[in-house]
Amino acid sequence: MNDFSRPQQFNTFNPADEPGAVALNRGSQSEHAEQAETDNATQPIGVVLEIAGSGSQIALDLQRLGECMQDSDPSIALAGQVGSQVKIKTADGWLLASVRNQRQDRRGDANAVLANIDFMGEGSEEKLTGRIHSFRRGVTRYPIPGALVYPATTQDLRQIYASDGRSAIQIGTVYPTSDIRAGMYIDPLLGKHFALLGSTGTGKSTAAALILHRICEAAPEGHIVMVDPHGEYSAAFRETGTIYDVSNLQMPYWLMNFEEHCEVLLTSSGNARQEDADILAKCLLKARGKNRLAESVGKITVDSPIPYLLSDFSNILQEEMGKLDKATSSAPYMRIKTKIEELKADPRYQFMFSGMLVGDTMANFIGKIFRMPGNGKPISIIDVSGVPSDITSTVVAVLSRMVFDFAIWSREEKTSPILLVCEEAHRYVPNEKNADDSSVGRILSRIAKEGRKYGISLGLITQRPSDLAEGVLSQCGTIISMRLNNDRDQAFVKAAMPEGARGFLDSIPALRNRECIICGEGVAIPIRVAFDNLEEAKRPASEDPSFAELWRKSGGEEDAVVRTVGRWRSQGK
Repeated sequence: MNDFSRPQQFNTFNPADEPGAVALNRGSQSEHAEQAETDNATQPIGVVLEIAGSGSQIALDLQRLGECMQDSDPSIALAGQVGSQVKIKTADGWLLASVRNQRQDRRGDANAVLANIDFMGEGSEEKLTGRIHSFRRGVTRYPIPGALVYPATTQDLRQIYASDGRSAIQIGTVYPTSDIRAGMYIDPLLGKHFALLGSTGTGKSTAAALILHRICEAAPEGHIVMVDPHGEYSAAFRETGTIYDVSNLQMPYWLMNFEEHCEVLLTSSGNARQEDADILAKCLLKARGKNRLAESVGKITVDSPIPYLLSDFSNILQEEMGKLDKATSSAPYMRIKTKIEELKADPRYQFMFSGMLVGDTMANFIGKIFRMPGNGKPISIIDVSGVPSDITSTVVAVLSRMVFDFAIWSREEKTSPILLVCEEAHRYVPNEKNADDSSVGRILSRIAKEGRKYGISLGLITQRPSDLAEGVLSQCGTIISMRLNNDRDQAFVKAAMPEGARGFLDSIPALRNRECIICGEGVAIPIRVAFDNLEEAKRPASEDPSFAELWRKSGGEEDAVVRTVGRWRSQGK
């Protein structure tokens, strides 16, 4: 097996760069790693009782498990325990399996423990040493009842988690070892979408920052757009990315399609909303048609991203309202006109509805948001925490749709894959129970289903996977799950994962902070990982305040309240 290669297009980690470091799954070449295997490694710990398609039942010897617990090799010390790996001898090699559960054998030997295992893959046997090599996912040759079960050693795990040469990023250490590096393959991770899940307080934001930093380091000319609803990630990517918020986003209102215009401008419901929508469509098309670009383009639609003046739109509304042959009263026209005047007058909406945003800046806007060119800063953080809550989902919808539309219309150009990362994804792609029929849910669902065909990768980050739309999580080829405290969330994640990973997923409630289970396309086999520490300057501003510490301090509260009220009244201006 080769160590991680270092293709020209990615600056991936090379063990030669850091003496004593370990490649993605190879481990160090230290003397400790090369020492002879102990007796525990060469003696069986159990026997296969029955075989099924994806797993098996085995009987483990309690005495042998006790002997293994004293072993200096951490992998052998955990042999047979829930979440550990064991290997089974087959006719021409080894089969690797993960222990899902244990129970005492009450019917037979009191010194035996029954366990269910999930098959993970198989490898060939080195004739001289008996070790595993050429490990591969899946099973082609099953063992038979009576086959012996052995503990998997750290040396075995080095071979099992060894890179197959594809470009990858390293994110932590494989549990239960202390030196085997864990990583994810870049192309399968991004090419088939991924999801990062975890309850509040488990280190999810820091884990997301770590993964994105590693991707940026591997692909400094990449194109990554992250929607940040809480303003957490600005601090983490100030040096390696570009930060956009309401002060500098300058997203022109005319980039919205008709559906998004309806969300922002229409305030009615029921039958009245359909009347208003018909009027809006007619007036919007006329307003777009007044631009010179419309003449050069030829036939345009109400969705065409052609700039128009809000004043032109208001005038057209006024003209239509004054016509004697109009089908409705003046009320629908006045509702739309009043809403436009409100948006123009409210300073909170200036980032989008400013009179300065009437020029044709579409190419420049796409270039800066999608990092084309990236100039060594491949990620743009879109901080929507300052966006008024009533149009936040519309802003996210516009950005997401532009990613999708750009990918479709750029198929004749050199492909430029884009990664769209959505924090708090359950807010934007909710399930049927919480659905509000918003455009952002529809476009993100479409990206999840069709995006990979056009070179769009979707990264979903959420603390409530059970609140996500049905089917969206199952579209994610790689799932990175940190601790989930809610039973519904745990069941939802298990249902989205392949059968062979269920044993790993059973340990989700028992994960420590900054630990995760990774299953799917981005890894060779399911693994439990302890994330690397991230440098202070690269961490998101997501730490919880310390009540015990802050409530001991006093002084300056009156001035702080006055300053806060000032910012409150001016809406941060």
